[in-house]
Amino acid sequence: MTDTKINDTRKAELLSTKVAHIDIRTFDARPIVDAMKKMSFTSRDLGRATDIYNQMLGDKDCTVVLVIAGSTSAGGCMDLYAELVRSNMVDCIVATGATIVDMDFFEGLGHQHYQALEVPDDDTLRSLYIDRIYDTYIDEEQLQHVDHTIFEIAESLEPKAYSSRAFIREMGKYLVEHGKKDNSLVKLAYEHDVPIFCPAFVDSSAGFGLVKHQVDRAKAGKPYLLLDAIADFRELTQIKIEAGTTGLLMIGGGVPKNFVQDTVVCAEILGHEDVAVHKYAVQITVADVRDGACSSSTLQEAASWGKVNTAIEQMVFAEAGSVMPLLASDAWHRGLWKDRAKRKWATIFAD
Repeated sequence: MTDTKINDTRKAELLSTKVAHIDIRTFDARPIVDAMKKMSFTSRDLGRATDIYNQMLGDKDCTVVLVIAGSTSAGGCMDLYAELVRSNMVDCIVATGATIVDMDFFEGLGHQHYQALEVPDDDTLRSLYIDRIYDTYIDEEQLQHVDHTIFEIAESLEPKAYSSRAFIREMGKYLVEHGKKDNSLVKLAYEHDVPIFCPAFVDSSAGFGLVKHQVDRAKAGKPYLLLDAIADFRELTQIKIEAGTTGLLMIGGGVPKNFVQDTVVCAEILGHEDVAVHKYAVQITVADVRDGACSSSTLQEAASWGKVNTAIEQMVFAEAGSVMPLLASDAWHRGLWKDRAKRKWATIFAD
């Protein structure tokens, strides 16, 4: 047997167990969440956070913003987030490029994430073109398909400046025509007019494809498209201004967390002093507050910056993949989303 065949066999062994994304519709978490409200520590925090999310859904004036950082999509929450869009439980999304491109768009093209049932030496994984996210595997060769697809999308567009929202909308359109998975967050957001913002968009597989697009076009003496980070901030602030009442459901922290919170301050700078702070806020994180970093800053701390209301907020210090299924299932089964009006914030922009 040749080395190639040995490597192919070994790679197939490691990429043999697919991550199964949880379906919040198949179980009713209301009884356990209600019981956890009567407990202490993280259990009670989760119970109160779930109540706050339900308040957001029950407030007919509230625009709900889903904020995602970290790797929960790869770890099994991808269909959960998709269901929040399908069931009109979120109106706008702010996320990392990895969440949207390397994870969701990746699966939308027909690829998979795999459970790492064993973790050999990472140099061995590299030799097999397997990327590792803790105990989850991705086939690097499949991920390169994402790079090239982003390049193809960029090549097909008019060479001008795009916000990440506008470009991701084109990705959703691409999945409608060429995708392999109906339950894609990017695809569903496109179909339901839910805008997705990635303030650090090129920090993902999108970056490789867009760099290749610019380099190839520059060599050929042709114009190329640009990503306009300022437009990202302006557009998201515009949503905040027009929405009025807003609630944040934040998983992790990072750039997306501060980006969405800063819209209140930006609105004030633009002369909209009547724009209220975010009325509701939930953050699920494992970040340690003692290092003073933004990702670990509490919602109470954000209030000192004029970003968040201190009355209706809850920090939940837990690994999000273990508590988001409970929170989301509880909210889905309580059904407050059934009476919500669709905001369709993506339609306010002229692309």
